[in-house]
Amino acid sequence: MITLTLKEPVEGVPLEAESICPDVMAGLDHSAVRALPVFLGKKECRLDDFFTVDGDASGEIEIRGDLKKVRWIGRGMSRGRIAIDGNAGMHLGAYMKGGTIEVSGSASDWVGGEMSGGLIRVGGNAGGQIGAAYRGSPRGMTDGTIIIGGSAGLEIGMRMKRGLIVIGGPVRDFAGLEMKGGTIVLRSGAELRTGAWMRRGTIISLTPVPLLPSFLYSSSYVPSFMGVAVKHLRTLGIQIPYDVDAGTYRRFVGDTSVIGKGEILVWDGVRS
Repeated sequence: MITLTLKEPVEGVPLEAESICPDVMAGLDHSAVRALPVFLGKKECRLDDFFTVDGDASGEIEIRGDLKKVRWIGRGMSRGRIAIDGNAGMHLGAYMKGGTIEVSGSASDWVGGEMSGGLIRVGGNAGGQIGAAYRGSPRGMTDGTIIIGGSAGLEIGMRMKRGLIVIGGPVRDFAGLEMKGGTIVLRSGAELRTGAWMRRGTIISLTPVPLLPSFLYSSSYVPSFMGVAVKHLRTLGIQIPYDVDAGTYRRFVGDTSVIGKGEILVWDGVRS
C-alpha cells in the first residue's frame, strides 16, 4: 500500500493532483512516486513537496489529511482503491472507469464527474454536480455508483445516462437536471425543480419533494423492478422501503415540457 500524509493544509491556490491514481502509481518504486508531478496553480511541484510518502508499487493508496483544496484525485482511474482519511477536494474520481474511492469525511463539487465505472463512497456531505456532465458536454456519468452519506448540492446527476447515485441527506435544486437515464435515490428528498427537463431515468425519493407542474401523476404502486434494486442496494449497505404493507410509491412521469419519458417515484408510507 502507498500511504500519503499531507504535511500541512493547502491554503489559497488549489493543488492539482491527478497523479494520485492507482493507474499511475501501481508500477512505481518509492522514489518515482515521490517525484510525481503536482501543480500549485501554474507551478509544477513534486508530490513529496506536499505529502510524506510511505510504501511503493501498489494499486492501493491511503491518503491522510484535510484534502479539501486538493483536486482531481483518482482522475480516470480504472482499478485499485483510494482511501481518504479526511475531506476531499473538487473533481474526485472524475472520468473514473473502475476501482473504488472511499472518503471518511466530506467532498466538494463534481464527485465522479462523467465517470463510466467504479464505486465512490463519501461518508459526509458533498457539493454540487455529482456524477454530472461538465459544461458543454452532452452526457454525465455513464455507469458506476456514487454514494453520499450526507447532503449534496445543485444539479446532481445532470445529464447522467446510466449508473446509480444515492444521497443520504437533503439535496439542493435541479437534482436529475436533463437526466437521460440511470437512477438517483434521494433518501431525504430535495429542494426545487427535481427532474427538470429529464428525458429518461428514474428518481426515487423517500420523502415528499416539490414537483414541477410538467410532471404528471400516473399511479401508486410498488414497481416490480424495485425488488432487484433493493437487493443491489442492500449489498451497498443501503435500505429502502419495498413492503407493500408499509406503503406504495407515487409515480410521476415527465418532464412533459420536453416530451420526457422519465419517472419520479415518491414513497408514500402507510399512516397509522
